[in-house]
Amino acid sequence: MLSRRSAIQWVLGAVTAASLPGCTSGEPTSKVPPSQPPAGGPPDAAPIGQGQEDASRLATTRPVAGYGTDPNLVAFHKPGDIWPLTLSPAQKTAATALADVIFPKDNLGPAASEVNVPAMIDEWVSAPYPIQQADRAIILPGLDWIDIEANKRFKKPFADLADDQKTAICDDICDPIKAKKEFKTAAKFFIKFRGVAAGAYYATPPGWEAIGYVGNVALGSFDGPPEEVLKKLGVTQTVV
Repeated sequence: MLSRRSAIQWVLGAVTAASLPGCTSGEPTSKVPPSQPPAGGPPDAAPIGQGQEDASRLATTRPVAGYGTDPNLVAFHKPGDIWPLTLSPAQKTAATALADVIFPKDNLGPAASEVNVPAMIDEWVSAPYPIQQADRAIILPGLDWIDIEANKRFKKPFADLADDQKTAICDDICDPIKAKKEFKTAAKFFIKFRGVAAGAYYATPPGWEAIGYVGNVALGSFDGPPEEVLKKLGVTQTVV
């Protein structure tokens, strides 16, 4: 006999399943074709200008109408297979140089460019999802700005500057609280870029090693919690 509890669980499960997108028919969850940013960067993304005080004045990309069904993430994909990579060559060069300033090669690990961080940033800002599109509207103008600022100060693009010149620009935008008024928007870009770059860097095996993360390693044996931990918690080990 089916118990009342089991019957309620069955009904709730059926209702929940029916409410999920795509579960009421064999149709895809969305018929909207993937919305892709134009190759080489969107024409409506403008560089950050001096005197802008908030990110709302950044030029934004076109709104994303939808991105269709989820891509097949089980198959092997080459870069650009799932969606076109859209950083322009100049933007990718600037991104590579800036990522290496933030994560240089040192005793803790390789430089960001050695573990493909710039490629991941390109994937990130090219993705058609809402969060990535919002980040794109900040990062692309920021990469344009950093080259403009480098040319204004040193007559060269950012990637061609000496290390101390790159650091001088980064020092002006690395802290959104301490940044001067004319660098406030650029500072918001720097924080966003650094966060995306950090996520990419620390998702690699060298990044794991840099922070002491060993991953899922099988234990040959488990002898229970250390005695000092048990004493601190005031408990006694009773299971052997």
